[in-house]
Amino acid sequence: MRKQVVAFGRELPESLVESLRKEFDVTMISQPETDREAFAQAIRSAHGLIGASFKLGPELLDAARDLEIISAISAGYDNYDVDYLSRRGILLTNTPGAVTEATADTGFALLMATARRVVELAEYVKQGRWQQSIGRDFFGRDVHGKRLGIIGFGRIGQAIARRGHFGFDMKISYFNRSPKAEAEALKARFCSMDELLGEADFVCVAVPLSAETEHLIGAREFALMRPSAIFINIARGRVVDEKALISALQQGQIRGAGLDVFEHEPLAIDSPLLAMPNVVAIPHIGTATVEAREAMAEVAAKNLSAGLRGERPADLVNPAVWEGRTGQ
Repeated sequence: MRKQVVAFGRELPESLVESLRKEFDVTMISQPETDREAFAQAIRSAHGLIGASFKLGPELLDAARDLEIISAISAGYDNYDVDYLSRRGILLTNTPGAVTEATADTGFALLMATARRVVELAEYVKQGRWQQSIGRDFFGRDVHGKRLGIIGFGRIGQAIARRGHFGFDMKISYFNRSPKAEAEALKARFCSMDELLGEADFVCVAVPLSAETEHLIGAREFALMRPSAIFINIARGRVVDEKALISALQQGQIRGAGLDVFEHEPLAIDSPLLAMPNVVAIPHIGTATVEAREAMAEVAAKNLSAGLRGERPADLVNPAVWEGRTGQ
C-alpha cells in the first residue's frame, strides 16, 4: 500500500517534493498555520508528516491513526509532545547536524554587533547624525581576547567556541551537564554556571528547551553577571525569564543583549527590549540561510523516507519507539 506524506509547502524545495512523490502520495498544505481544519483533514490518512511551525499535540494528532513518523525541520522539538508520540509509537526525528554552523554564525554575529554597537551606530548614520568623529559615549567593547562563557556545549555551543577560540583568541568557559572531550582542543574550561556567569565578558546560551531549562536564566543569574557583560541568546526564548532580562538591562546589571529568540514570538512592538539601544533584536533567524534551510529540508526528507521504509532514521528523538518496533 502506498503511503501518504503531508509536507508543508513553504518548508520543502520543489526538487525534494518531487523526489518524495516518486515513493509516496504527497499532500501539500499551503497554509498549515492558519488553516487547521485542512491540516487536520490531511493528516487523518497520513503515514508521515514533515515539519510543523506550531505546537502539535493530541487535539490535532488523535485522529491521525495511521501516523508512523513526524520529521521535524529543526534541531529543537519543543513543538512536539514527545511523551504523547512515544505512547502512540510514532517516531520523531529532527535535523541537529544541519543547523549547527548557521546558528553559530548567528550567535557570533549578535555578539559582535552588540559589543561594537553596530545596529545602533548604523541607525545613527542613516539618521544623518554623523557630523563629526564619534566620542567615547559611542564606543563599543573589544571582542578579541575576552572571556566567552557558553551555557550548553553541544554541537552549536562547540561551534561558537571554535569561532571565539580560533578566530578571536578568546578564553572559553563552558557549563554543561557533563564535561566534553571536544573542549580540550578549544582550551575550554568546564565550570559551574555560577562561576561562568561571574567571570565571562560574553555569556551565550545554547541549550535546548526542556522542562529543566525553561527559565534557566533569571533574576538570580543576571545578578551574578558582570556589569560589563553582554548576554546572547540563540537557544529558545523561554530558556530566559524575559522580565528578569529587561530588569537587568534597565538597572545596568549587564551591559547589553543580543537576542534571536523571545518568550513570545513575534516580539510585541511595545516590548521594552525594542526601546533599548543596547539590545540587538533579530527575528529568530538562526538557521535562515539558503544553504542551511536546504540542508535541513534534505535531512528531514531522508529521515521521513527511512522511517516509512522500515529503516532506522539517522536523527531519532525517541529511539525507544524504534527499539520497541524492532525488539532491539
